[in-house]
Amino acid sequence: MKEKSAKPKWWEQGVRFECQGSGRCCVSRGQYGFVYLTAEDRKRMGRLLKISTGEFTRKYCGKTDGVFHLKDGTGPDCIFLKNNRCEVYEARPIQCRTWPFWPEVMNAKTWAKEVAAFCPGVGKGDYVNAQDIRATLELQKKWEDDLVHGR
Repeated sequence: MKEKSAKPKWWEQGVRFECQGSGRCCVSRGQYGFVYLTAEDRKRMGRLLKISTGEFTRKYCGKTDGVFHLKDGTGPDCIFLKNNRCEVYEARPIQCRTWPFWPEVMNAKTWAKEVAAFCPGVGKGDYVNAQDIRATLELQKKWEDDLVHGR
């Protein structure tokens, strides 16, 4: 019996994407409200700010359902977003580094509705090839696993 081949992903030929620095991805939108943080995310951000991981966690983090996240600011913006620029860009969390290549938005319909419709970087710049997209998706999945297991 002949094996059925997997249907190619819509992004197999690559996706044009280049961050435009709009800051739109740094604003809370419904289910994507929290910026979650692993221990490594908190450590990296603390180092950048020249404070201990514990101090960073006490000053900038909350915890919901056992998972650390950045505290809410006064509005929907990330607390580190100033003038549409990330103040901790070099140490930003994996959740931010992997945007817009998150597993939950990588089907054509969701990409069009939830990413391309609001992110000005979609359709701009060079193509991100399928190999790099897969690597980013794997990084995001590992990060999610680390969150769930408190790493």
